[in-house]
Amino acid sequence: MRYLAAPWRAPYVKNVHKPAPCVFCAAPKAGDDRAAGILLRGRRAFVILNKYPYQSGHLMVAPYRHTAAFERAARPVAGEIMDLVQLSIRVLRAAYRPHGFNVGLNLGRSAGAGVVDHYHVHVVPRWTGDSNFMPVAGGTKVMIEDLDATWDRLAPRFAKAASKRPRAAAHSL
Repeated sequence: MRYLAAPWRAPYVKNVHKPAPCVFCAAPKAGDDRAAGILLRGRRAFVILNKYPYQSGHLMVAPYRHTAAFERAARPVAGEIMDLVQLSIRVLRAAYRPHGFNVGLNLGRSAGAGVVDHYHVHVVPRWTGDSNFMPVAGGTKVMIEDLDATWDRLAPRFAKAASKRPRAAAHSL
């Protein structure tokens, strides 16, 4: 048998089974909310842009605590998450004027969760006719704006809303 040396593969082989860091745990610790996509920090949860949005303005609300067990969330955590979901809908309605919203959780891989170990609530603005053939036929999603533009549109609105809400005080790590 002949062997071919491929030392450039060593980093991949050494790390292939290492779990990726949790995006919802890493984002609040990043030190740069804009780069992390965090639009608002609450005491127990935060609002973050979805890095792979279904539609422009696709947000997620996640607790700071790393857990997959939404059904075991303490009432204050679940309450703040729902408050932030409501606030997100108000901000998105004012910023984008969508025709409707999808709001929900994907709990578990078989339910479509991309991050299975840290629950989060999706808030997705929707417009009549916003679905098309591009993702199916072309493997491409057409977005009306990039994440920087979404940040620029939403961050001032969340900052204004936060200044009016004492419960949205900054979370310290």
